[in-house]
Amino acid sequence: MTINRRTLLAGTASLAAGAALTGPFGIRGALAQGAAPKFTPEEGATLRLLRWVPFVAGEEEAWNANTKAFTEATGVQVQIDQESWEDVRPKAAVAANVGSGPDMVMSWFDDPFQYPDKLVDVTDLATSLGEQHGGWYEGLEGYAKQGDTFIAVPLCAIGNAICYRDSHMKAAGFEEFPTDTAGFLELCKAMQAKGTPAGFPHGKAVGDGNNYAHWLLWSHGGMTVDENGQPAIDSPETRAAIEYAKQLYATFIPGTESWLDINNNRAFLAGQISLTANGVSLYYAAIKDPAMAEIAEDIRTTTMPIGPVGQSVELHQTSTLNIFKHTQYPEAAKAYIEFMFQPDQMNAWIEGASAYCCQALKAYADNPVWTSNPIHEPYSRASASLRPNGYAGPLGPSSAAVMADYVLVDMFAEAVTGQRTADEAIANAERRIARYYR
Repeated sequence: MTINRRTLLAGTASLAAGAALTGPFGIRGALAQGAAPKFTPEEGATLRLLRWVPFVAGEEEAWNANTKAFTEATGVQVQIDQESWEDVRPKAAVAANVGSGPDMVMSWFDDPFQYPDKLVDVTDLATSLGEQHGGWYEGLEGYAKQGDTFIAVPLCAIGNAICYRDSHMKAAGFEEFPTDTAGFLELCKAMQAKGTPAGFPHGKAVGDGNNYAHWLLWSHGGMTVDENGQPAIDSPETRAAIEYAKQLYATFIPGTESWLDINNNRAFLAGQISLTANGVSLYYAAIKDPAMAEIAEDIRTTTMPIGPVGQSVELHQTSTLNIFKHTQYPEAAKAYIEFMFQPDQMNAWIEGASAYCCQALKAYADNPVWTSNPIHEPYSRASASLRPNGYAGPLGPSSAAVMADYVLVDMFAEAVTGQRTADEAIANAERRIARYYR
């Protein structure tokens, strides 16, 4: 893979602060034309948004620049509060239940289903945006819609892909990255033998831990519940997934059972591991540090290997924008979201995020960020290919609770560390799932 200096600079803060904010198309808003504003902020409105801490500086700078433009256009001041990925969920739940705090939140996965009666009905806003910009991707729409009602606005999928050191893979005897789980296990064994091991989180990591656990289960044909919402975790497929996970875990660097979302990034960039799964933020963290030039040049990305199920089945981190009913300014909140989804703003944000955030609206799939760098390619299909975490049952309060309680993550962690036998780990997971789906 050849990456020149111009390619390497893509995704840094300079991109977000400069060319990205005026759009990459030569004319503004070439992908779609924004309609006249549908929502008018209330007199004297101010807003407060709770969001997750960004992993890509350009994403944050583009979002903040768009927010500033909204304030200049409307006079509405917007305060943005940041929390760690793990802390957004409980803080949003507290705000929803006590009826005070931020007006809006960037939430994770199906969290809106934990407190749907505390959220503003945004069907008018989401329907309008979908009609303007090519429609929503089905998987992302599912995370925002309860029946025919939008309780949230889909924001993005944060793609998850294998990140690895190309030279270390080849030193382990592999010229090409394996596309199936059997070959992947052999690669991990070979890389461990060479002193360049893999590492995947078995800790309570909102993104990376859940992404890995769901891939393990789904790639072997397992599921938490069936189509009717009945627990289905106790199956031969789940046992096969656990056995495979135990073999992979044996090749990992020690300590992955306690990893949160930041830990695999740090281990990779410190040279402690040479293979993990992550968002594109890992690559850009290496790019922006001159001391990591060798690592950055050596990074490659690819999709997760295909298991016995015979097809690509991946969970990608998803985020939605929710408006709490306790806000004094619901029209201003809708106006803010509407503004952020218009072509000039949304294209700037997607490009500023440098393939970290995959668009929720189909009209933005042609943003040139996806073809600007080979590293970006595996992340380009996240919104179209994601499988909702509630599979094979419907999304709702039960699936949201199982995810929030890390039931699947814990099951694999208990089994691979020997805390429980496979049967005991499955039985414990089944008990917890049944409690939420009763």
